[in-house]
Amino acid sequence: MIIVVAVFFCGMGVFGLFAPAALIRPFRMIADSPEARSEVRAVYGGFGVAVGGLLLMALAGAGGMRAGVVVTVAVSLLGMAFGRLVGRAVERPAAFYPVWCYFWVEVAAAGALLASLR
Repeated sequence: MIIVVAVFFCGMGVFGLFAPAALIRPFRMIADSPEARSEVRAVYGGFGVAVGGLLLMALAGAGGMRAGVVVTVAVSLLGMAFGRLVGRAVERPAAFYPVWCYFWVEVAAAGALLASLR
């Protein structure tokens, strides 16, 4: 499962680096300036590639950091899911996709990562 989550982060990251406007379009966001596209490239692109790479390094047993990396990424995913719950308390998303779809992806990925430690 670590590989699946790592591939998801790497894929999202590469997509964010090369097509920032397309990545955020399902959320009805518009990256209409160099600054906005740079932000998407940083937060979704660079961060996604870094997290995916870190998970792959942890899987390879680099420096005995597997458990720490897996727990950190799982908690980060749960934090993102929590943010979506707060968003739901404040306002209602119009449809299941993309907000609730990604909520369940985040919860499932976090659970899979934590289960991989057993």
